[in-house]
Amino acid sequence: MKRYSDLEYLRLKKIQRFFYKIALFFVSIPNAIKNAVFAVGRFFKKIGLGIAHEISDIVNTFVYGDWKTKISFFIMGFGSIARGQVLRGILFLLFEIAFIVYMIFGGGYWLSMLPSLGKLGPAEVYNEEFDAYIYQYNDNSFKILLYGVLTIFFIVALIYTWRVNIKQNKIAESIIKSGKKLKSGKDDLRSLVDDNFHKTLLALPMTGIVVFTVLPIIFMILVAFTNYSGTNNGYTNNLFHWVGLDNFNTILNWSTNSSGSVQSYAATFGEVLTWTLIWAFFATFTNYFLGIFVAMMINKKGIRMKKVWRTILVLTIAIPQFISLLYVSKMFALNGIVNGILKDLGWIKDAIDFWGSTANNGLLPRVMVIVINIWIGIPYLMLIATGILMNIPQDLYESSKIDGASPWKQYTKITLPYMLFITGPYLLTSFTSNMNNFNVIYLLTGGAPTNSAASAASGSDGYTDLLITWLFKITTGANSEYNLASVIGILVFAVVAVISLIVYGLLPSVKNEEDFQ
Repeated sequence: MKRYSDLEYLRLKKIQRFFYKIALFFVSIPNAIKNAVFAVGRFFKKIGLGIAHEISDIVNTFVYGDWKTKISFFIMGFGSIARGQVLRGILFLLFEIAFIVYMIFGGGYWLSMLPSLGKLGPAEVYNEEFDAYIYQYNDNSFKILLYGVLTIFFIVALIYTWRVNIKQNKIAESIIKSGKKLKSGKDDLRSLVDDNFHKTLLALPMTGIVVFTVLPIIFMILVAFTNYSGTNNGYTNNLFHWVGLDNFNTILNWSTNSSGSVQSYAATFGEVLTWTLIWAFFATFTNYFLGIFVAMMINKKGIRMKKVWRTILVLTIAIPQFISLLYVSKMFALNGIVNGILKDLGWIKDAIDFWGSTANNGLLPRVMVIVINIWIGIPYLMLIATGILMNIPQDLYESSKIDGASPWKQYTKITLPYMLFITGPYLLTSFTSNMNNFNVIYLLTGGAPTNSAASAASGSDGYTDLLITWLFKITTGANSEYNLASVIGILVFAVVAVISLIVYGLLPSVKNEEDFQ
C-alpha cells in the first residue's frame, strides 16, 4: 500500500483521506497484533524476572540473616518481637495464627473439596423415627466453590504478609548494623496516622473491593467452567462439577438441525451481538449530536425562556425510568393511547403492533426503542453540552466570522472539535454503558418480539434483546443456566474491552492532549 507524505495527504480530497485512513487502519492490524503479542511476552518476562529476584532475595536473607530472622521464616513476627518491635511482631504473629486456625477448622476442607466441588449430593435416606424416607442434603458445591476461592485469597494474603515479614527482618538487621535505632510501637502508630495515613485510609476500601468486587468476578469466571444451573444447583437437587471448556464450546459452536438450518447458541450470540452493537452506536450518537443541537438552539442569542426549556427537558431525568418507560410501553401497546388516537383520526384501520412486529427481523420495535431512547438521553447531553458550549472562547467565533466562515464551518471547525475533545471519554463510556443498557430494553419491550428461529436453542431471546437482557433471560428461565450466562458475561467483557481499547487510542483527548492546553 502506498504511503503518502504529509504534503501529499493534504492534497487529497476529503473522501480520499477518509478511505486512506480506513486502509491504514486495516494495514496496521497485523503490526498491532504483533506488538500486542510482544507486549504480553514482555509482561510475562517482567513477571518471571520479578519472581526470580524475589526468590533470590528470600534465599539470601535466610542464608545471611541472623538466628532471629531465620526463626521468622517459620514464626512470623518473631524477629520483630525479639528486636523490640513488639506491636509489629504481634500483628504478624496474629495473622499467622488466624490463618492456621482457619485452615484447620474450615479452609483445609474447602480447599480439598475444590477440585471435585463435592462428592456426596442429596440422597433419600430412611429415618427410623418417622419411619419414612427423607431427603438428606450433604455437600454444597456453591459453598465449596465460594469458600475455596476465598481460601485461595487468604493463602495469597498470607504469602504476601510472610514476604513483608521477611523484608522487615532484613531491613531491621541493616538498621541495627548501621548503628541506628529501630522504630518502636509508638513510632509505628504515629506513622499509621501521619506518614502512612494514606495506607491506613485505603486499607478498608481495598478490603471491600477485594471481597465485594474482585472475589465475585473471579467466582463468576469460574462458574463458566462448571455445569452450575437450575438442574444442578449444587445442593438441593444435584451437585455441579467442573466441565472445562464445554460451555464455551456450547456458546461458540455452530450446529445445524435435521432440516439443515443453523440452530445454536453461537448463531443467536452473533445475532444478538450484532444488534447490541447497532443499538449502542445509534443510542450513543443520536443522543450525542441531537443533544448538542438542542443545547446550541437553547443557547442561541434571541431565544427566550431558556431556563423554562431546560427545565422541561430535565423533567425526563427527574421521573424514574421505571415509571416513564413502562408508561411509554403501554402507550404504544395494541390497545394503547397511540393506536387509539391514530384510529380516531382515521389514519389506520387496524392497530399497529409496535412491540410484537416480527416483519424484517423486528425492524419496527428496534426503531421504536432507538427513538424512545433519544427522548430519554437528549436531556443528559443537553446539560453536558450547555456547560461546555458556554466555555468555548467567543473570540474563535468572532475571528471566524471576520474570515467569512459560515455557521456550518464554525460548527465543524470550532464547536464539534472542542466538544469531541472534552466529551470523548464520555462518548466511550456512553457506548459501553449502552451495550449494557438493561432498563430501556427490558422495561419497554422485555426483548420482544420473540425470535422463533432461535428460541428453541437459546432461551427464548427476542429481536430487541441485548446481550445483557438475553443473559438475564438465560439465568431466570426454566433451566437457569448460570454457567452459560457466565460465558456470555465473559464474552461481553471481551467485546467491550477490545472496543474500548481501540476507541480510546483514537480519541482526540488522548492523541492531541496538548492542543487545548
